[in-house]
Amino acid sequence: MATVEKTQDQESSTNGQYKVIGTRPIRHDGVDKVTGRARYGGDTRLTGMLPAAMLRSPHAHAKIISIDTSKAEALPGVRAVATSADLPDATDKIADLGEGSVNLKHLSDNVLAHDRVLYRGHAIAAVAADDIHIAQEAVGLIEVKYELLPPVMNVLDAMKADAPLLHDDIKTNDLGETADQPSNIATHIRFEKGDLEAGFAAADVIVEREFHTATVHQGYIEPHNATALWNADGHITVWMSTQGTFTARQQTAELLDVPVSRVKVVPMEIGGGFGGKISVYLPPVAAILSKKTGRPVQMLMSRTDVFEATGPTPGSTIRVKMGADSKGRITAAEAWLAYEAGAYPGSPVGAGAMCVFACYDVPNGKVDGFDVVVNKPRTNAYRAPGATNAAFATETVVDELCEKLKLDPVEFRINNAAKEGVRRVDGPVFPRVGMIETVEAIRDSEHYQTPLEGKFRGRGMASGFWFNVGLKSTAQATVNSDGTVALIEGSTDIGGSRAGIAMQLAETLGIAAEDVVPTVVDTDSIGYTDVTGGSRVTFATGWAAYLAAKDIQGQLIERAAKIWDCDVAKIDYKDGAVVGPDGKRFTFKEIAAEAQTVGEPVIGRGSADPQEPGGAFGTHVVDVEVDIDTGKVTILRYTAAQDAGTAIHPAYVEGQIQGGVVQGIGWGLNEEYYYDDKGTMRNSTYLDYRMPTSYDLPMIDTIIVEVPNPGHPYGVRGVGEVPIVPPPAALANAIYDAIGIRMHELPMSPPKVLHEILKQQ
Repeated sequence: MATVEKTQDQESSTNGQYKVIGTRPIRHDGVDKVTGRARYGGDTRLTGMLPAAMLRSPHAHAKIISIDTSKAEALPGVRAVATSADLPDATDKIADLGEGSVNLKHLSDNVLAHDRVLYRGHAIAAVAADDIHIAQEAVGLIEVKYELLPPVMNVLDAMKADAPLLHDDIKTNDLGETADQPSNIATHIRFEKGDLEAGFAAADVIVEREFHTATVHQGYIEPHNATALWNADGHITVWMSTQGTFTARQQTAELLDVPVSRVKVVPMEIGGGFGGKISVYLPPVAAILSKKTGRPVQMLMSRTDVFEATGPTPGSTIRVKMGADSKGRITAAEAWLAYEAGAYPGSPVGAGAMCVFACYDVPNGKVDGFDVVVNKPRTNAYRAPGATNAAFATETVVDELCEKLKLDPVEFRINNAAKEGVRRVDGPVFPRVGMIETVEAIRDSEHYQTPLEGKFRGRGMASGFWFNVGLKSTAQATVNSDGTVALIEGSTDIGGSRAGIAMQLAETLGIAAEDVVPTVVDTDSIGYTDVTGGSRVTFATGWAAYLAAKDIQGQLIERAAKIWDCDVAKIDYKDGAVVGPDGKRFTFKEIAAEAQTVGEPVIGRGSADPQEPGGAFGTHVVDVEVDIDTGKVTILRYTAAQDAGTAIHPAYVEGQIQGGVVQGIGWGLNEEYYYDDKGTMRNSTYLDYRMPTSYDLPMIDTIIVEVPNPGHPYGVRGVGEVPIVPPPAALANAIYDAIGIRMHELPMSPPKVLHEILKQQ
């Protein structure tokens, strides 16, 4: 049975089913965060530590003829210089990073350029010195000779037969067959379902449109950082802000050609990531400089470095064709998606192709996806990577279909919604999901029920999907004699996951969330745990904590059996207490105090690799006002409904939804990488890269829908990805409702909207 939470003053969103889950305890790390005591990557200080600076390419595409570091090395105060010559030769090996995979040769090339630079900002050499000013001066003394090559800056140009080639070793993997000649197209994938031709023949209305989206950055507050110590015993320790310590460990070990057991990654607090802090950029370089100097070395990126040299989300071109019959049933859908991978293959086009039609029951479908390299930084994940681009196209076409069929967009979505038993075009069959419930929640909301009045004002809606992932997680919990529990886990906490994981452990043990003390630890202190990404942590690491708690229950029952001298089978664990025969009972605190008197310390362990993350849906509605003289779009009201499965900590669910919506609004209305014809990014600071602020936004109203995921003990679905998916499409549909103009390009910034307005005059 689905439940819906609409107000923030409810004690629990779970209708009394749970005691801890669904409540809103103060987050365990809150005091350290608000007092400034929390330690981030840039706060690392080690005895003898040296700062380092990086030389980066001023060109978007060029061969490296030579690198002369002699003048830099001669500068007083310089301790070491590193170039790609110091990196071991990387093999052409694919490494799994938890959320996506990467070719290690390409990754090594991205860390320090070998024979050519492929984007402005590409790292070439690094200098460690007594202070950062000397290091920066020395970087300026490194002489690099280039042979300039023409850059290719967008996906359609890169796909042309005569386009400049970025790589000689990339040959298109075309539906499993490798092409003979090099190409900028790394991969072509295809998903098919049903009979596409027959589906379109059965349609009474067909809409086909082309869409373009710009390169966008994740916009995390904290720049990339790494401090490395290559010890005399051959062990390497890295302190860094990362979304995945084990992923960072693997990448660093592979690139330095050392066993993973020789690398320890210590996670610092992280000032945002959203998918952009999974790949490594600095740790291998800092480690090389540390080995050369015998001292720890710290590297910090500037904001411009972050924009120009780390992984944004891809620009894309998407074509969507959809048909529906006169009753408003989708008969067929076809999509063509080409995503920019940046300098190296690995765009999220596969995920985009999986999500493009996932909100709907499409009986006949076909999706083609292309992964294409261009002279921009290698793309990385950004919150539901690939799905926002795809939803912008699909949901705009759906709105136009509804207009042509004179159908209510809410009823159209309900009638065509994905639900249990529906097979997606890319293959998987949905279990119990909440797409319909999110649409109904918007339909029944005060926002949607309130008429919108005023000239040049419009209302738009859109839905979005993210499949979520499970992957591997480990948790360990120690019972203290005072009845508290020390929980350690390996998932970087970006959005309050410490609390969400601790609450699941507390719920299972029947104790208060405040009695669990969670800590995120380094790679030597906990079992393997995949990245914080893909909306997996509350789901998968929470599952590991649940298993650790069940392990504790079993051990406490054994202790009680010894104390009471009775059969274990006659003892049960209920409501936070051990219950035995003849009314015998120990509360958790009582058995915790007694347990160590009859045995070893009680330590629960849990390892999980859950296979049913469930997938999640969201539906949004937005009201806008368009200034027809400037093209500026003002958001008047915004409401987002999302199926969270079970909201472990509703306040964090609301925060995730609101944060994702704001990022989607930025993507939809203002944010873009602006390049000149030489491949130079012209807006690589937050002064010029236009992100929305509090002055641009109303309060984002949230509606938490709960359709429990049958694949989790507490019904959890990942939350963080979905809310970024619908906003651009909802905004586009609202703009059309306001001024009658369809926008097919992101961002829908004032100049672009005004351009379309003037075209109509």
